[in-house]
Amino acid sequence: MNAQQGPPTPGSAGAAGAGPATGRIPSRSDIQSDKSLAEFLVQMDNYTPIIPEAVTDYYLAQAGFECSDVRIKRLLALATQKFISDVANDAFQYNRIRQQASKEKKFHSKDRKTVLTMDDLTAALSEYGVNIKKPEYFS
Repeated sequence: MNAQQGPPTPGSAGAAGAGPATGRIPSRSDIQSDKSLAEFLVQMDNYTPIIPEAVTDYYLAQAGFECSDVRIKRLLALATQKFISDVANDAFQYNRIRQQASKEKKFHSKDRKTVLTMDDLTAALSEYGVNIKKPEYFS
């Protein structure tokens, strides 16, 4: 690297033919994404995930993941929270579809509460590529 080139900019290496060796001037979108990333990391400093950090640390250690940056761990906890929320929402939608079908069969389900069933959870998780089955002795 010559003295005029300066340090590489994050985001410049992803463009075709561009990189630290080209001396490319960062574009407005590069600067904006760097600014957005910096703001996001500051927000992660102040964010307390719903999943406790001890639980996150335990499962990350079980997977062999080692990181001292708390923001990365919080980001992974946030992604896990989003995944669980999406699966629960999809399972709820499957439950509503099933309840609509039972209303057509003239069952009165107005007094019934919404319950997460294994069938709804299995259907929701299959959309994400997770296949679960009940053990044969529960069938």
